[in-house]
Amino acid sequence: MSGHVRPAPAAVAAVVVALGVSGCAGWGGGPSAGGPDTINVLMVNNPQMEDLQQLTAEHFTAETGITVNYTVLPENDVRDKISQEFSSQAGQYDVATLSNFEIPIYARSEWIAPLDDYVEADTGFDQDDVLAPLTASLSGDDGRLYGEPFYGESSFLMYRTDVLEAAGIEMPADPTWQEVAEIAAAVDGVEPGMAGICLRGQPGWGQVFAPLTTVVNTFGGTWFTEDWEPQVDSPEFRDAVQFYVDLVRAHGETGAPQAGFTECLNNVVQGNAAMWYDATSAAGSLEAEGSPVKGLMGYVPAPVVETDSSGWLYAWSWAIQQASTKKDAAWEFVSWASSREYEELVGAELGWSRVPAGKRASTYSNPDYLAEASAFAEPTLAAIQAADPDDPGVQPRPAPGIQFLGIPEFPDLATQVSQDVSSAIAGQITVDEALARGQDLAEDVAERYRERESG
Repeated sequence: MSGHVRPAPAAVAAVVVALGVSGCAGWGGGPSAGGPDTINVLMVNNPQMEDLQQLTAEHFTAETGITVNYTVLPENDVRDKISQEFSSQAGQYDVATLSNFEIPIYARSEWIAPLDDYVEADTGFDQDDVLAPLTASLSGDDGRLYGEPFYGESSFLMYRTDVLEAAGIEMPADPTWQEVAEIAAAVDGVEPGMAGICLRGQPGWGQVFAPLTTVVNTFGGTWFTEDWEPQVDSPEFRDAVQFYVDLVRAHGETGAPQAGFTECLNNVVQGNAAMWYDATSAAGSLEAEGSPVKGLMGYVPAPVVETDSSGWLYAWSWAIQQASTKKDAAWEFVSWASSREYEELVGAELGWSRVPAGKRASTYSNPDYLAEASAFAEPTLAAIQAADPDDPGVQPRPAPGIQFLGIPEFPDLATQVSQDVSSAIAGQITVDEALARGQDLAEDVAERYRERESG
């Protein structure tokens, strides 16, 4: 994509600070190196990874003779630990869970190993079965592949079919944000304690700005132009944020300024919200056995205004540290953990609702999986396939990304702006005030990139 800038070493180093918060307690001295048949894996403590941990010894180690030592940490802590480990190339960990935000940045810095040769030699892995948007988002500027997805997600609108039907409302097959706002107003309060919609309002680049940046994109806004002109206080960016703030203030959940993914999930499960725009991965929880809303939910594409689609793209993925001396064994693990066979193992042993889905086309033709996920499987696949990180809006961008911009400075920038947006949701400041501050912060980032381009 034209306009990409190769960050200077100082900018890349900023990722060490930007990707997490300090959380060193309990890390100790790290894993022991182990023998030639032992690898060390550093990963986030999401449920799908905990299932992986449970299945490894009996299956992967038994089949390959490779022992896996896991270090499992909460998301903020693991991001910080990984950035410290990989930026220093300490080599203690062979594999880590990274997302499609970090992988291109780490690849640029040569902190992670290219995987193309392994993929080519591993005929059973079937890279063509991995959904194309994920493969593209896990590739570097050089076109080489640097990560394999463990599970992927986009975003869509989830809604209570029974609530809308009782109100005589039909959800459009491809709703606009204006239509969603009208529906939220119509169903707000139709059941005691039920909000019209739940939208994240919690500060954080990965909290409120995950959904909100997709709204900005489809309203015609962008964080920066292709030439690094900041657009945070532009009319399109402002209109999107004002719309979002007005919608959640008028018809959103109680406590919206502190509500993130988990809070909205709980609101929907407990019957406290009629609609929710968020990650496709949430549907598995809504449709899980024992969920009060199982069978009552409908799923339609992310709402749009100016664009044809607006769903985000995210994938927790495996990457191999460049400094690892056990790359062959590390690839064997990555190949197994991202394989079709692993999904079938999870389905058989733990249940199909727990499969780490959203990454392989074959998952969506698997009758066992579809029997469990029929309500949301097709909408999830369609959302991921429609996601285009290189063209998420109406204008060219200086770096790829849909719900983020793929530069090391983005987490810090968006987190700071998000704090003011949350304050606007709380009614403490205006949207104009929030975005005026955000424009100043974005100008500081843009100035550094413009200097590099001109230099």
